[in-house]
Amino acid sequence: MHKLQAAITAVHGYAPDYILTNHELEALVDTNDEWITTRTGIKERRILKGEGTATSDLAVPAVNGLLEKRGISAEEIDLIIFCTTTPDMPFPATANILADKIGAKNAWGYDLQAACSGFVFGLATGAAFIESGKHQKVLVVGGDKMSSIIDYQDRATCIIFGDGCGCALLEPNTEGYGVIDSVLKSDGSGREFLNMKAGGSLRPATHQTIDAREHYAFQEGKTVFKFAVTNMANVAAEIMERNNLVANDVAWLVPHQANKRIIDATANRMGINEEKVVINIERYGNTTNGTIPLCLWEWESKFKKGDNIVLAAFGGGFTWGSLYLKWAY
Repeated sequence: MHKLQAAITAVHGYAPDYILTNHELEALVDTNDEWITTRTGIKERRILKGEGTATSDLAVPAVNGLLEKRGISAEEIDLIIFCTTTPDMPFPATANILADKIGAKNAWGYDLQAACSGFVFGLATGAAFIESGKHQKVLVVGGDKMSSIIDYQDRATCIIFGDGCGCALLEPNTEGYGVIDSVLKSDGSGREFLNMKAGGSLRPATHQTIDAREHYAFQEGKTVFKFAVTNMANVAAEIMERNNLVANDVAWLVPHQANKRIIDATANRMGINEEKVVINIERYGNTTNGTIPLCLWEWESKFKKGDNIVLAAFGGGFTWGSLYLKWAY
């Protein structure tokens, strides 16, 4: 018998129906399909439409799909960790709103904010609750309604982001499957290059901040790209070295879907060929916390029990990290 570990036992995802294509963006900003595709790898992204809709509305169908697949009720969930950059409201936590909407009456929960690295951070955190023996079923959700904080007059950001949500259920495992290791890092000095300037306690909403369009995501692209392409690749290589893995040992790399060039750099640093890299950026763009769980959901049928899988992410703040797991089913 192996030590107690936290294994993913089910995954599911949801993306809105509305598709925003590169060609539609040509009517909004000075860009074109070729420019976007060659620099990012993105062809389209999904947008959640409808008045009164929020990030939790992306999560409900994703979680309900997971519960049905796993054959359990929401009342069996012990803890919900909702990884998001676009909570429904500053408070209460979107995790609590989700629990109410799905009927998870016995769960406590909270939101985790680590920008695009959030889902990796959330899995590592949820795994610790399982490994402690305190909880049996931990739901980790990664989702964002990025369209709510994107300025569709800003070419630097509006071409990149979309809306979507995915989730994973963690349960105890003593067969050697599940989360094996993680490397998580952050550097707050990067905050000036990727942020939302207003809306927090530093710059509460005023007519001035609204007129200055400071309640939208801001990115200084060149600096962010340079930092991401190096650090996401390095941390993925580090988790392999820590666990004595070589390229042939890794069945799949599941990277954050921010930019195709960053994904390629990470795979190259690991020595992984493109057949082992999970990619859906061309259809969803960057859904922030949603990218990795959406990838797990779409590739679930291709994963085999015992597969060595490496997750890697980079986000604003800066945050970055990697997680190594053995697929459990």
